[in-house]
Amino acid sequence: MASGILSLFDDVAALMDDVASASKIATRKAAGILGDDLAVNAEKATGFLSNRELPVLWSITKGSLVNKLIIVPIALTLSAFLPVAITVILIAGGCYLAYEGVESIVELITHRLGKKEGEATIEAETQPPDEKAKIRSAIVTDFVLSVEIVIIALYAVIEQTLPVRILTVSVVSLIATVGVYGLVTAIVRMDDIGYKLVKRAGGKGLLNFTGNALLWLMPLIIKLLRTVGTIALLFVAGGIFVHNIDYLEHLFPSMPDLVKEFLAGLVVGLIVTTLVKGVSFIWRRMRTSAD
Repeated sequence: MASGILSLFDDVAALMDDVASASKIATRKAAGILGDDLAVNAEKATGFLSNRELPVLWSITKGSLVNKLIIVPIALTLSAFLPVAITVILIAGGCYLAYEGVESIVELITHRLGKKEGEATIEAETQPPDEKAKIRSAIVTDFVLSVEIVIIALYAVIEQTLPVRILTVSVVSLIATVGVYGLVTAIVRMDDIGYKLVKRAGGKGLLNFTGNALLWLMPLIIKLLRTVGTIALLFVAGGIFVHNIDYLEHLFPSMPDLVKEFLAGLVVGLIVTTLVKGVSFIWRRMRTSAD
């Protein structure tokens, strides 16, 4: 009996050792997309009133965990029985990310142009964002990025046994949620931390300098995250297209991969955005005519 229990412990220890090694490999493979995930989600989580930041982040984090609970078993099942479906899902998700990226650019351009038209735009700027809509958008974007992370982690350990694959993908998924949203929380709350440091320091010393530095950096970081988040969406989308569509992968062989991926994301994003805006315009016209 004792020897059986010890043998079981040995098997579990060996499994955990394999999972730890495989998780390191899978996390390293997914590091790039995790960085993009951080930039995109940090941008999505900004722009709220201070007292709503943590509740919003918690809602998005819960949504991210649910996303992983849905994606992991489906990805494992499809990889075993219908691997072509994963490629189709990735490309569909890439279209959504490209659309999100281009739409952000279009909104920025129209916003800049609108600022010249007077105070109506300024008043619109001061309105709080639609919290539920932004949370939904963040969770949908997280879902698409999570699909990419899970699939990269899965194919990094595809030669391992099924228990190792399941545990490794689960570990990487947990790291993606806890790690990314932990860092997002720290970034979003940076101004509150700075304010508390300044208040505690009483206007002098290292704490005061650090607090003021955080307060000064916060607006710059938010602007940077918005830019990086938008660019990251196009890079991730373009990477999905280039690495999953043979024609694009072999098109312009002398072009650097990063340039090709960005252009692929931008072009597809422009096409999808044009289609969405066109269908939306036609639908509005039809409804207006019907009324």
